[in-house]
Amino acid sequence: MASFVDRVVLHVSGGHGGHGCVSVKREKFKPLGGPDGGNGGNGGDVILRVSSQTTTLLDYHHSPHRTAQNGGPGMGDWRAGHRGETLILPVPDGTVVKSRDGEVLADLVGEGAEFVAAAGGQGGLGNAALATAKRKAPGFALLGIEGEERDILLELKSIADVALVGFPSAGKSSLIAAMSAARPKIADYPFTTLVPNLGVVQAGDVRFTIADVPGLIEGASEGRGLGHDFLRHVERCAAIVHVLDCGTLESDRNPLDDLDVIERELAKYSVDMSFAGPDGEVVPLNERPRLVALNKVDLPDGKAMADMVRPELEGRGYRVFEVSATSHEGLRSLGFAMAEIVQKARAEVKTAPPKVAPAVLRPRAVNEKGFTIRREERNLEPLFRIIGEKPERWVKQTDFTNDEAVGYLSDRLNRLGVEDELFKIGANAGDTVVIGEDDAVVFDWEPTMSAGAELLAGPRGTDLRLSDWSRPTRAQKREDYEDRKAARAAARDELEAERRAGIWTESSRRKEWAPDLTSEEEAEGDDDYESER
Repeated sequence: MASFVDRVVLHVSGGHGGHGCVSVKREKFKPLGGPDGGNGGNGGDVILRVSSQTTTLLDYHHSPHRTAQNGGPGMGDWRAGHRGETLILPVPDGTVVKSRDGEVLADLVGEGAEFVAAAGGQGGLGNAALATAKRKAPGFALLGIEGEERDILLELKSIADVALVGFPSAGKSSLIAAMSAARPKIADYPFTTLVPNLGVVQAGDVRFTIADVPGLIEGASEGRGLGHDFLRHVERCAAIVHVLDCGTLESDRNPLDDLDVIERELAKYSVDMSFAGPDGEVVPLNERPRLVALNKVDLPDGKAMADMVRPELEGRGYRVFEVSATSHEGLRSLGFAMAEIVQKARAEVKTAPPKVAPAVLRPRAVNEKGFTIRREERNLEPLFRIIGEKPERWVKQTDFTNDEAVGYLSDRLNRLGVEDELFKIGANAGDTVVIGEDDAVVFDWEPTMSAGAELLAGPRGTDLRLSDWSRPTRAQKREDYEDRKAARAAARDELEAERRAGIWTESSRRKEWAPDLTSEEEAEGDDDYESER
């Protein structure tokens, strides 16, 4: 089982907002108590927070789905629903938050740094909050909005000042153990170190951290070995120390070839914008200050190899230190050289002026509508799509099983200017209107749905503009009267024609239809016909 995870995909969901309540005050001696429905509570947020007690993303590797608590629904007697509890997810220091597309959303550095990964949904208003002087007793409430839901990528990049890089078994973990109080696993076989190790070094008055990057081999930047997974831990380091194994005199490797291979891999690795210097630019790994540590000089072959390659390395411009993790030879001078580079990098960060953009306050434009309408075509018929934060949010808050709530939505859209804009772009009655992009709501536009529902009398929860009831005009009444009169005249003419043709009694017709009737049955039928007349 893995004990160290530095990259994971996390599925986060904010809590849903609670629905508003529809309630009317019912109390003795108060027949007109008025609406008392409370508001729904907001859903909880999902927040990532840096914690010093967390060093890995292993918990999110096993449980990648995290959801905050939903808000409670409103209740009668003006009782608001409870707010959903915020879900705090602790992450290690140096965690970079990215979207699924690779966009950097946050760089969490420092104890207590936070990022809202998924915001909770807004709670709906109860009918008490929707009451006005004209709409005294609303029979509807607003629905709560669902919380934000998305997938994010968490990448851990170690917070270290100096990175130790080199081939497997070069002695990086041994150097950390010798220079600090860290106790990494050390063995005599390659790829002993499977996770980055951190150690704290004290050199005079300067205290800094060092980290080893395991598994660097040729082709690491392209995915070979373990280096591709751990190169990101070098991005935050101010200096790089090449640890070269000098105990390879009788093998086919030599320190100079190892250095060239590691340099090529560092040059191929592209640093993203999650690490930026004081000037806002990213410094490539192969252009950062570098030192060379010739390790294992306590061995006879190691000392001979160090004497052979030292002039060549110094000729390339490197500062070279002959060290031994076993005898601690040269570690003090190497530590002070690291501290010098770290102190210089910290001074540049402190003296660099902060790049903070001045706050610009821009008032809302007079002609800003807050929405856009796009004309489309579907099945050779015109379609008008309304896009905007307010219209889309209002649609989510509407209970479409309640006619009064639909009428209230129509009033809000009309006040926003949606109906006027539809007229301007040539929409006609009966055209299809869609609000939103995904999970959109489709309407058949009816221009007569204008504002003023609070002026129309009717039972709570209904809107007369949405019913089929209409009061006929005088001309319509006269037309209906003439139609009924003509129908009666036509019926009388048909009966008169039948009488003159001799077909004017039921008994005669019954004889034609049923010639086998007896005289008693025929007499009984005649009596029934006469009684009906």
